Amino acid sequence: MGKKGPPTAGRDVQVAVVMWAAPPPPPPPPPQLWTPWLIPLFALANTAAFAYSLYINDCPSSTSHPPSDCLFLTLRRFSFEPLYVNFLLGPSPSTLDKLGALDYYKVVVNKEKWRLMTCIWLHAGLIHLFANMLSLLFIGVRLEQEFGFVKIGILYIISGLGGSLMSCLSQREDSVGASGALFGLLGAMLSELITNWTIYDHKCAALSSLIFIIAINLAVGLLPHVDSSAHFGGFISGFLLGFVLLMRPQFGWISRKHIPPGYDIQLVKPKYKFSQYFLWFVSFILLIYG
Repeated sequence: MGKKGPPTAGRDVQVAVVMWAAPPPPPPPPPQLWTPWLIPLFALANTAAFAYSLYINDCPSSTSHPPSDCLFLTLRRFSFEPLYVNFLLGPSPSTLDKLGALDYYKVVVNKEKWRLMTCIWLHAGLIHLFANMLSLLFIGVRLEQEFGFVKIGILYIISGLGGSLMSCLSQREDSVGASGALFGLLGAMLSELITNWTIYDHKCAALSSLIFIIAINLAVGLLPHVDSSAHFGGFISGFLLGFVLLMRPQFGWISRKHIPPGYDIQLVKPKYKFSQYFLWFVSFILLIYG
C-alpha cells in the first residue's frame, strides 16, 4: 500500500491568495512645477505704473520749484522730484494722489473705492519700487511654480485689498505700494507650512527660517513713513487665504488613472487630513466675516 503525498490544499490556497492579491499602487507622480509668468507680469505692471507716474508728474514743468532742482534732468519728463520733495526718488505726492493713492477721506467720504485697488500698483519712488519688486520675485515666483498662477493671482489681489482696507481704517495719510500684497504672500507661506506640515522633511528649519524672514519684514514696518497697517492687513489676509487655497494631499493618494487594474479602490487613502478641512473652514468663515 503506497504512501499518500503531503496535503496540498492549504498550499494551493496560499498560492492563489498571493496570485490574486492586489499589487501595491505605484507612488504618486511628483508634482510638475508650473511655469511662472503672472508674478513677473505683476512686477512689470508695477514698473510700468511707476514710469507712467513719472511721465504724468513731468518734474521740469513743475511750478513749485525750479526745473534745475529735478534729479536726472536728462530724463526730461521721467526725471525725479528733488529730494526735499520726495527722498525716495519718485514723483510728487500730488501726482500719486491724482493717480489713485490711498486716502482715508477720499475713500470713505467721497466714496472713491477704486483707490483701494489702484494704490497697490503705485510706488512712492525708485527705492520703494526696487525693494518691493525684488521681494515679489523672490517670494512669488516660487509660490507660483508650486501652486499655479490662478491661486497665487487671487492671493496677491485679495491680500493687497486687505492691506488697503486695514490701512484706510487705521490712518489718515496717503499710502501707496504693493507691500500689503507682498505680506499676503508671506502670510500664505506660513499657513501653507502649517497646513502641509507632515509632508516637510526639515520642519523646524523651514519654520524658523520663514519666521525670521517675516520678522525682518515686519520690523521694516516700524520705520518712519512706512505703512505698517497695510503690512498687517495683507499678512492676515494672506495667512487665512493660504489655508483655503494652498492645501496639499497629505497621504498616499493617487489619481484613479494611475491605479493598476484589479486594485481595490477602497484601499486608496484619502487626500487630506481632518485638521486641514478644519483650518480651511475656519479661515473661510473669517475671510467672509472680515
